[in-house]
Amino acid sequence: MIKIIYYTHSTILLNINSVKFLVDPFFTNNPKIIKNKVNFYINSFNYINYILVTHAHYDHTKDVEILSKIYNSTIISNYEICKYYKNCKTLSLNYGSYIKINKIISIRYVYALHSSSFEDGTYGGNPGGFIIKNKRKTIYISGDTDIFNDMKYFNEKFNLLILPIGGRYTMNVKYAYLASNLLKCNNILGVHYNTYPEIKINKKKAIFYFKKKKKNLFLLKQNNYIKL
Repeated sequence: MIKIIYYTHSTILLNINSVKFLVDPFFTNNPKIIKNKVNFYINSFNYINYILVTHAHYDHTKDVEILSKIYNSTIISNYEICKYYKNCKTLSLNYGSYIKINKIISIRYVYALHSSSFEDGTYGGNPGGFIIKNKRKTIYISGDTDIFNDMKYFNEKFNLLILPIGGRYTMNVKYAYLASNLLKCNNILGVHYNTYPEIKINKKKAIFYFKKKKKNLFLLKQNNYIKL
C-alpha cells in the first residue's frame, strides 16, 4: 500500500511499504502554515527515511536541512543540491539515474523544465522529477515544471501523477491535463497552487475541468491523504 499525505504547497509525504519519503519540505515562512505551528509540523514525524528535493528554490528546500538532521534522513537530489547540504546524509543522482532503495522500491530521476537556485544564489543544478515505484504502483512527482513533449517517453504505467497546477511559475490546470495525456494517466494530485496570490486557482473549476475530460484531479485539504 502507498499512502500520500498532502501538507501544503508541494510538500507531501509518501509512505511506501513503511518507507517514508518527504518531498520538498516547506513549513517555515509558508503563508499557509501559522507561525506557531511550524515547530509542530517539523517535530510531528515519527521518522523520515528520505527527503526528496526536486530543485533548490526556497519553497521546496526551506526545511530540508533541519528535518534531515532531526530525523537522520538521507537527502536524495541532484549532485549540486546534495553537495550544498554537506553536513547531511545525501544520495546524489542525475538524469537517467535509477536507484533501488530496497528490494521493493526504486527511484528514477527525470527531467523538469524549470530553474534551480538557492536563496543565497548558489546554483542548484538541474531541476528534476522523480518516478517512484514498488512492485504494484508507480508514481510520478514532476517537481516544478512546464509540460514538455518528452514526458511521453517515460515509458511507465503510472497510477498517480503529482503535478503543479498554479500557473505563473509552473504548468496551469490546462497544461497539467495535457501532460496527463502524454503520461497516459487519469489520476492527478494537484500541488503548487493557492500558496501565494500569483498561483491562486479556482479549485471547483479545476476539478470540474478534469472531470469533463474523464480524469480525476485530487486537491487535498491540508494534512489529508489518499491511498493507492
